[in-house]
Amino acid sequence: MELTITNLTKEFGDFRAVDNISCTLHNGVYGLLGVNGAGKTTLMRMLTTLITPTAGSITWDGQDIFKMGGQYRRLLGYLPQEFGFYPDFSVEDYLMYIASIKGLRPAVAKQRASLLLKQVGLYKARNKKMKTLSGGMKRRAGIAQAMLNDPKILILDEPTAGLDPSERIRFRNLISELSEERIVLLSTHIVSDIEYIAGEIFLMKSGEFLLSGTAPEIIATMPQRVWSAVVPKAKIETYLGAFQVSNIKTVPGGAELRILSVNPPSGNAIEQSATLEDVFLYYFGEKGDGSDGEI
Repeated sequence: MELTITNLTKEFGDFRAVDNISCTLHNGVYGLLGVNGAGKTTLMRMLTTLITPTAGSITWDGQDIFKMGGQYRRLLGYLPQEFGFYPDFSVEDYLMYIASIKGLRPAVAKQRASLLLKQVGLYKARNKKMKTLSGGMKRRAGIAQAMLNDPKILILDEPTAGLDPSERIRFRNLISELSEERIVLLSTHIVSDIEYIAGEIFLMKSGEFLLSGTAPEIIATMPQRVWSAVVPKAKIETYLGAFQVSNIKTVPGGAELRILSVNPPSGNAIEQSATLEDVFLYYFGEKGDGSDGEI
Protein backbone atom coordinates (compact mmCIF):
# COMPACT_ATOMS: atom_id res chain seq x y z
CA MET A 1 0.00 0.00 0.00
CA GLU A 2 1.35 3.38 -0.98
CA LEU A 3 -0.27 6.81 -0.97
CA THR A 4 1.90 9.25 -2.91
CA ILE A 5 1.59 13.03 -2.98
CA THR A 6 3.61 14.73 -5.72
CA ASN A 7 4.10 18.50 -6.09
CA LEU A 8 0.61 19.11 -4.72
CA THR A 9 -0.67 22.69 -4.86
CA LYS A 10 -4.06 24.24 -4.08
CA GLU A 11 -4.90 27.87 -4.77
CA PHE A 12 -8.01 29.82 -3.86
CA GLY A 13 -7.81 32.89 -6.06
CA ASP A 14 -4.53 34.61 -5.20
CA PHE A 15 -4.10 32.60 -1.99
CA ARG A 16 -1.99 29.43 -2.08
CA ALA A 17 -3.23 27.18 0.74
CA VAL A 18 -1.02 24.21 -0.15
CA ASP A 19 2.28 24.93 -1.85
CA ASN A 20 4.03 22.23 -3.88
CA ILE A 21 4.28 19.47 -1.26
CA SER A 22 5.41 15.88 -1.81
CA CYS A 23 5.55 12.77 0.39
CA THR A 24 4.88 9.04 0.32
CA LEU A 25 2.87 7.23 3.02
CA HIS A 26 2.88 3.53 3.88
CA ASN A 27 1.33 1.59 6.78
CA GLY A 28 1.53 3.42 10.11
CA VAL A 29 0.59 6.64 11.87
CA TYR A 30 1.62 9.98 10.39
CA GLY A 31 1.25 13.27 12.20
CA LEU A 32 0.51 16.55 10.44
CA LEU A 33 1.50 19.29 12.86
CA GLY A 34 0.94 23.01 12.41
CA VAL A 35 -0.97 26.01 13.64
CA ASN A 36 -4.49 26.81 12.45
CA GLY A 37 -4.32 28.12 8.89
CA ALA A 38 -1.21 26.12 7.96
CA GLY A 39 -3.05 24.28 5.16
CA LYS A 40 -3.66 21.00 6.99
CA THR A 41 -7.41 20.84 6.37
CA THR A 42 -7.03 21.81 2.70
CA LEU A 43 -4.53 18.98 2.24
CA MET A 44 -6.85 16.50 3.92
CA ARG A 45 -9.82 17.60 1.84
CA MET A 46 -7.77 16.88 -1.28
CA LEU A 47 -6.76 13.48 0.09
CA THR A 48 -10.45 12.67 0.56
CA THR A 49 -11.29 13.97 -2.99
CA LEU A 50 -13.61 16.63 -1.55
CA ILE A 51 -11.65 19.29 -3.46
CA THR A 52 -9.34 18.98 -6.45
CA PRO A 53 -5.76 20.26 -6.55
CA THR A 54 -4.67 23.20 -8.67
CA ALA A 55 -1.52 21.30 -9.61
CA GLY A 56 0.25 18.07 -8.72
CA SER A 57 -1.13 14.60 -8.10
CA ILE A 58 -2.20 12.09 -5.45
CA THR A 59 -1.91 8.40 -6.30
CA TRP A 60 -2.84 5.16 -4.56
CA ASP A 61 -0.56 2.32 -5.63
CA GLY A 62 0.19 4.27 -8.79
CA GLN A 63 -3.43 5.16 -9.68
CA ASP A 64 -4.74 8.73 -9.62
CA ILE A 65 -7.26 8.90 -6.78
CA PHE A 66 -9.53 11.32 -8.65
CA LYS A 67 -9.77 8.91 -11.59
CA MET A 68 -10.40 5.98 -9.22
CA GLY A 69 -13.55 7.68 -7.88
CA GLY A 70 -15.69 5.35 -5.75
CA GLN A 71 -13.03 2.63 -5.84
CA TYR A 72 -10.73 4.95 -3.88
CA ARG A 73 -13.42 6.26 -1.53
CA ARG A 74 -14.25 2.69 -0.50
CA LEU A 75 -10.70 2.50 0.87
CA LEU A 76 -11.14 5.71 2.85
CA GLY A 77 -12.27 6.60 6.36
CA TYR A 78 -12.57 10.28 7.28
CA LEU A 79 -13.25 12.21 10.46
CA PRO A 80 -13.50 15.95 9.73
CA GLN A 81 -13.19 18.62 12.42
CA GLU A 82 -16.97 18.89 12.50
CA PHE A 83 -19.11 15.97 11.37
CA GLY A 84 -22.87 16.05 10.95
CA PHE A 85 -25.38 13.76 12.62
CA TYR A 86 -29.09 13.63 13.34
CA PRO A 87 -29.29 14.59 17.04
CA ASP A 88 -32.23 12.28 17.79
CA PHE A 89 -30.53 9.22 16.32
CA SER A 90 -29.15 6.76 18.83
CA VAL A 91 -25.43 6.04 18.50
CA GLU A 92 -26.20 2.66 16.97
CA ASP A 93 -28.76 4.11 14.55
CA TYR A 94 -26.25 6.76 13.50
CA LEU A 95 -23.66 4.12 12.66
CA MET A 96 -26.20 2.03 10.76
CA TYR A 97 -27.25 5.10 8.79
CA ILE A 98 -23.62 5.91 7.86
CA ALA A 99 -23.07 2.25 6.97
CA SER A 100 -25.99 2.39 4.53
CA ILE A 101 -24.47 5.46 2.87
CA LYS A 102 -21.18 3.59 2.55
CA GLY A 103 -23.00 0.67 0.90
CA LEU A 104 -22.49 -1.94 3.61
CA ARG A 105 -25.01 -4.80 3.70
CA PRO A 106 -27.26 -4.59 6.81
CA ALA A 107 -25.99 -7.81 8.37
CA VAL A 108 -22.35 -6.79 7.85
CA ALA A 109 -23.08 -3.25 9.09
CA LYS A 110 -24.74 -4.54 12.26
CA GLN A 111 -21.79 -6.78 13.08
CA ARG A 112 -19.25 -4.07 12.23
CA ALA A 113 -21.06 -1.39 14.27
CA SER A 114 -21.26 -3.66 17.31
CA LEU A 115 -17.54 -4.46 17.11
CA LEU A 116 -16.55 -0.81 16.73
CA LEU A 117 -18.80 0.40 19.54
CA LYS A 118 -16.99 -2.01 21.85
CA GLN A 119 -13.63 -0.92 20.50
CA VAL A 120 -14.29 2.79 21.08
CA GLY A 121 -15.94 2.22 24.47
CA LEU A 122 -19.48 3.21 23.46
CA TYR A 123 -21.26 -0.15 23.47
CA LYS A 124 -23.09 0.56 26.73
CA ALA A 125 -24.13 3.94 25.35
CA ARG A 126 -25.28 2.57 21.98
CA ASN A 127 -28.95 3.43 22.66
CA LYS A 128 -28.25 6.98 23.83
CA LYS A 129 -29.20 9.82 21.50
CA MET A 130 -26.29 11.53 19.78
CA LYS A 131 -27.32 14.91 21.19
CA THR A 132 -26.85 13.65 24.76
CA LEU A 133 -23.22 12.55 24.28
CA SER A 134 -20.25 14.45 25.67
CA GLY A 135 -17.69 15.94 23.29
CA GLY A 136 -15.35 13.02 23.82
CA MET A 137 -18.07 10.45 23.21
CA LYS A 138 -19.09 12.20 19.98
CA ARG A 139 -15.50 12.10 18.75
CA ARG A 140 -15.37 8.38 19.53
CA ALA A 141 -18.61 7.90 17.59
CA GLY A 142 -16.92 9.83 14.77
CA ILE A 143 -13.98 7.44 14.80
CA ALA A 144 -16.38 4.49 14.70
CA GLN A 145 -18.18 5.85 11.63
CA ALA A 146 -14.85 6.45 9.90
CA MET A 147 -13.87 2.82 10.56
CA LEU A 148 -17.13 1.18 9.43
CA ASN A 149 -15.79 0.13 6.05
CA ASP A 150 -12.48 -1.08 7.57
CA PRO A 151 -10.56 1.54 5.58
CA LYS A 152 -7.02 1.22 4.32
CA ILE A 153 -6.61 5.00 4.72
CA LEU A 154 -7.87 6.72 7.87
CA ILE A 155 -7.77 10.53 7.86
CA LEU A 156 -8.46 12.43 11.08
CA ASP A 157 -8.66 16.23 11.08
CA GLU A 158 -8.11 17.82 14.53
CA PRO A 159 -9.74 14.78 16.19
CA THR A 160 -9.08 15.85 19.79
CA ALA A 161 -10.18 19.49 19.49
CA GLY A 162 -12.19 20.39 22.59
CA LEU A 163 -11.39 17.19 24.49
CA ASP A 164 -10.08 17.15 28.03
CA PRO A 165 -6.64 15.59 28.75
CA SER A 166 -7.99 12.19 29.81
CA GLU A 167 -10.13 11.94 26.66
CA ARG A 168 -7.11 12.88 24.52
CA ILE A 169 -5.06 10.08 26.08
CA ARG A 170 -7.88 7.59 25.47
CA PHE A 171 -8.15 8.82 21.89
CA ARG A 172 -4.41 8.45 21.24
CA ASN A 173 -4.48 4.89 22.58
CA LEU A 174 -7.42 4.12 20.31
CA ILE A 175 -5.61 5.48 17.25
CA SER A 176 -2.56 3.36 18.03
CA GLU A 177 -4.80 0.31 18.27
CA LEU A 178 -6.51 1.08 14.95
CA SER A 179 -3.30 1.78 13.04
CA GLU A 180 -2.39 -1.82 12.20
CA GLU A 181 -2.45 -2.62 8.47
CA ARG A 182 -3.57 0.85 7.40
CA ILE A 183 -2.34 4.39 6.84
CA VAL A 184 -3.46 6.82 9.53
CA LEU A 185 -2.95 10.54 8.94
CA LEU A 186 -3.67 12.66 11.99
CA SER A 187 -3.81 16.45 11.70
CA THR A 188 -3.48 18.58 14.83
CA HIS A 189 -1.95 21.63 16.45
CA ILE A 190 -1.70 19.75 19.79
CA VAL A 191 1.84 18.37 19.99
CA SER A 192 1.14 15.65 22.55
CA ASP A 193 -1.49 14.09 20.26
CA ILE A 194 1.18 12.84 17.87
CA GLU A 195 4.48 12.93 19.76
CA TYR A 196 4.16 9.38 21.06
CA ILE A 197 2.05 7.64 18.41
CA ALA A 198 3.25 9.00 15.04
CA GLY A 199 6.05 7.15 13.32
CA GLU A 200 6.65 10.16 11.08
CA ILE A 201 5.70 13.78 11.61
CA PHE A 202 5.28 16.55 9.04
CA LEU A 203 5.64 20.15 10.25
CA MET A 204 3.41 22.28 8.04
CA LYS A 205 3.53 26.07 7.82
CA SER A 206 2.04 28.43 5.23
CA GLY A 207 1.08 25.51 3.01
CA GLU A 208 4.54 23.93 2.96
CA PHE A 209 6.27 21.08 4.77
CA LEU A 210 9.06 22.66 6.79
CA LEU A 211 10.36 19.35 8.11
CA SER A 212 9.52 15.68 8.22
CA GLY A 213 10.87 12.78 10.23
CA THR A 214 10.55 11.00 13.53
CA ALA A 215 10.13 13.09 16.68
CA PRO A 216 13.84 12.69 17.65
CA GLU A 217 14.94 13.60 14.11
CA ILE A 218 12.82 16.76 14.11
CA ILE A 219 14.01 17.72 17.60
CA ALA A 220 17.61 17.35 16.43
CA THR A 221 17.09 20.01 13.73
CA MET A 222 16.45 22.81 16.22
CA PRO A 223 19.48 25.14 16.44
CA GLN A 224 18.32 26.64 19.73
CA ARG A 225 19.14 25.05 23.08
CA VAL A 226 16.63 24.75 25.90
CA TRP A 227 17.26 26.24 29.33
CA SER A 228 15.54 26.37 32.69
CA ALA A 229 16.02 29.60 34.62
CA VAL A 230 14.44 30.99 37.78
CA VAL A 231 13.88 34.74 37.42
CA PRO A 232 12.48 37.39 39.80
CA LYS A 233 8.86 38.39 39.30
CA ALA A 234 9.90 41.88 38.19
CA LYS A 235 11.95 40.49 35.29
CA ILE A 236 9.45 38.00 33.87
CA GLU A 237 8.13 40.40 31.22
CA THR A 238 11.69 41.29 30.20
CA TYR A 239 12.49 37.64 29.55
CA LEU A 240 9.22 37.09 27.71
CA GLY A 241 10.11 39.97 25.43
CA ALA A 242 13.67 38.81 24.78
CA PHE A 243 13.27 35.04 24.37
CA GLN A 244 10.95 32.32 23.22
CA VAL A 245 9.53 30.91 26.45
CA SER A 246 7.75 27.55 26.22
CA ASN A 247 6.65 27.25 29.83
CA ILE A 248 6.26 29.36 32.97
CA LYS A 249 6.02 27.83 36.43
CA THR A 250 5.40 30.04 39.44
CA VAL A 251 7.89 29.56 42.27
CA PRO A 252 8.45 31.54 45.48
CA GLY A 253 9.67 35.02 44.58
CA GLY A 254 9.32 34.67 40.82
CA ALA A 255 8.98 32.07 38.09
CA GLU A 256 10.85 29.18 36.54
CA LEU A 257 11.00 29.74 32.78
CA ARG A 258 11.69 27.21 30.04
CA ILE A 259 13.63 29.26 27.49
CA LEU A 260 14.84 28.66 23.94
CA SER A 261 18.20 30.34 23.32
CA VAL A 262 21.54 29.56 21.70
CA ASN A 263 23.35 31.01 24.72
CA PRO A 264 22.48 30.73 28.44
CA PRO A 265 19.78 33.36 29.09
CA SER A 266 21.08 34.02 32.61
CA GLY A 267 23.86 33.06 34.97
CA ASN A 268 21.74 30.50 36.78
CA ALA A 269 20.29 28.86 33.64
CA ILE A 270 20.45 25.05 33.44
CA GLU A 271 20.36 23.31 30.05
CA GLN A 272 17.46 20.90 29.47
CA SER A 273 16.66 18.26 26.85
CA ALA A 274 14.54 19.61 24.01
CA THR A 275 11.05 18.27 23.33
CA LEU A 276 8.75 18.39 20.32
CA GLU A 277 6.81 21.19 22.03
CA ASP A 278 10.01 23.24 22.14
CA VAL A 279 10.46 22.62 18.40
CA PHE A 280 6.86 23.67 17.77
CA LEU A 281 7.48 26.93 19.62
CA TYR A 282 10.73 27.54 17.74
CA TYR A 283 9.17 27.17 14.30
CA PHE A 284 5.69 28.55 14.96
CA GLY A 285 6.07 30.87 17.95
CA GLU A 286 7.29 34.40 18.30
CA LYS A 287 9.31 36.42 20.79
CA GLY A 288 9.14 40.08 21.58
CA ASP A 289 12.17 41.95 20.26
CA GLY A 290 14.20 39.27 18.51
CA SER A 291 17.18 39.46 20.87
CA ASP A 292 18.97 36.33 21.99
CA GLY A 293 21.53 36.71 24.71
CA GLU A 294 22.14 36.95 28.42
CA ILE A 295 20.11 39.53 30.33
